[in-house]
Amino acid sequence: MSRLPAQISAVVIMNLRSLPSRASISLVTLVAVAVVVTVLLSFLAMANGFRATVAGTGSPDVAILLREGSEAELNSTITREQVNLLVDAPNVARGPEGPLASAELYVIVDGIKREGGTRANLPLRGIEPAGVALREGVQIVEGRMFNPGTNEIVVGQGAMREFAGFELGKELRFSRSTWKVVGVFAMRGSVFESELWADARSVQSLFNRGSRFQTMRLKLADPSRFAELRDFAKNDPRLQLEAKTEQAYYAGQSQRTSDLIMLLGWPLGIAMAFGALAGALNTMYTSVLMRSREIATLRALGFSGIAAFAGTLVESLVLSMAGGVLGALATWLFFDGLSASTLGGSFTQVVFSFQLTPALVLQGALLALLIGLVGGVFPAWRAARTPVSTAFRL
Repeated sequence: MSRLPAQISAVVIMNLRSLPSRASISLVTLVAVAVVVTVLLSFLAMANGFRATVAGTGSPDVAILLREGSEAELNSTITREQVNLLVDAPNVARGPEGPLASAELYVIVDGIKREGGTRANLPLRGIEPAGVALREGVQIVEGRMFNPGTNEIVVGQGAMREFAGFELGKELRFSRSTWKVVGVFAMRGSVFESELWADARSVQSLFNRGSRFQTMRLKLADPSRFAELRDFAKNDPRLQLEAKTEQAYYAGQSQRTSDLIMLLGWPLGIAMAFGALAGALNTMYTSVLMRSREIATLRALGFSGIAAFAGTLVESLVLSMAGGVLGALATWLFFDGLSASTLGGSFTQVVFSFQLTPALVLQGALLALLIGLVGGVFPAWRAARTPVSTAFRL
């Protein structure tokens, strides 16, 4: 028994040194595992980037109010009368010019993607003057903020990066009206960077929205007393609105889409893993067949079947892990930081960047190890049972 570790070590080293002589079949397994890991990690990085962008949007000290039962801003409605009641609600912060509140509209306009030239929905948000102050971290990186009462628009950095025709000074045609881009804003990579902003009254008028809005944003005087505002909005029969912190609202919005991406990514990765597993089995069975006389000779010299089993299994694991490393490297080179856009909770595009993290790489490595383990255990069992008589066959 004391000789077993030395035997296993010797067989493992011998098998790994002989890999160059079996380079073509070994490369099949390595590439197959690399492709599987790359596909899986690209989906996981996509979901992670989307989740980070959306969930990182919003503040715990800003409340967003929607019609009760509305899952998103797009299908909510708030009247002017309700807006007037909400500015006097409990726990609303006030500034020098009055309550820190913004009644807002959320309408869909067309955008043309820079890559492919396809049309996609973009959100045009009508905000009141306090709407900018309610969003911490807003920076005008080009031009200026729109003037109230005009057909001027400021464009989020993400929207300008992904869609054509929104550069500073461009004129756009929405709802039979002409709008001019007067500024570009950044907001720490949040969902708001996927939006276009304009004056709420102008959007209301030119999109025929009458006196209605879709959401109301309120700065909380004390975030720990959020329940006061929530109960007021829910229980007053003139309101019956649902209140959430902005942070909680966007976290909920991110979960559904990121879960969908994960539901696509993992099944596809697993389906492809079966293909890689077939390749690994074929590679390792071929390896055992090619080395059957060599294995039998070792058995005749006193090497145990356990050593032959371990040597073959380690070879399979090494090939799979090498494929996993190659797949993770490919994902990092070609996908990490890649800008993309997809549908968010309001059927409009959200611009985000793929984010590959060490935790995701670990998931890819575990999948590669699983492929190597399952793909190696049966050929390893065959190697362990190779008859000693094979060494003496002509």
